[in-house]
Amino acid sequence: MAVALTVRAVHVPLKKVLPKSTRNNNLDYRKKKMMPIVSSFPIGKQQNVNNRKLPILLFDIMDTIVRDPFYHDVAPFFGMSFKELMESKHPTAWIEFEEGRVDEMELAEKFFKDKRSFDLEGLKNCMRRGYSYLDGIEELLCNLKENNYEMHAVTNYPVWYRLIEEKLNMSTYLSWTFCSCMIGKRKPNPGFYLEVIRHLKVDPTSCIFIDDRHSASAGVVGPSPPHTHKKKKILVTPFSPLMLGISSESPRTY
Repeated sequence: MAVALTVRAVHVPLKKVLPKSTRNNNLDYRKKKMMPIVSSFPIGKQQNVNNRKLPILLFDIMDTIVRDPFYHDVAPFFGMSFKELMESKHPTAWIEFEEGRVDEMELAEKFFKDKRSFDLEGLKNCMRRGYSYLDGIEELLCNLKENNYEMHAVTNYPVWYRLIEEKLNMSTYLSWTFCSCMIGKRKPNPGFYLEVIRHLKVDPTSCIFIDDRHSASAGVVGPSPPHTHKKKKILVTPFSPLMLGISSESPRTY
């Protein structure tokens, strides 16, 4: 029996990040400079299960929490335009890397269609330099953490998520629980979402998915609001049971 769900999706503007020097000089900057960001979220109070605070927050990572250097830094590293990079790279090598089906050495061997060699360590350093928190995100995560929300990464990314962790210490705020390289599947494969629910042992409606991309929910939980390029915003949607069987999300292209 088909079940229609109507879900409201809400865009949440992010607050400015205070300079680290300000943080060091003023230990209570959060109390003095910020209103509780968590109040901006469409998070209703739910009954806790076994003292577990609900809802559980599931964060996409790239371009939701962390700047994605692939779109800005990788083509210049190779001395190419982005169009040239997309035309010359192997069509599935990065996807296989994200799913953990090849390691980084195998990625290097097949990254380009013509199998040209390149400086793998140089590419990793390029990526590492490009990782940074998006404006306002670290304060958001800190505020949610202080309010005792359980948070997990839900991301299509290879083992290089460890490079992000080494630089940004994201595990201070959330757990790297659901990476495609660990699960062997990528969003929007329903098997990925089934693994999330199996691991968390909660009803899907007790989770909220947070992403920068409208396609993550378009056609899954209802129509998306109009897109805006003026300020970085994120899309907050309840985790829909329909994600477990039907999804129209277009995977991020690498």
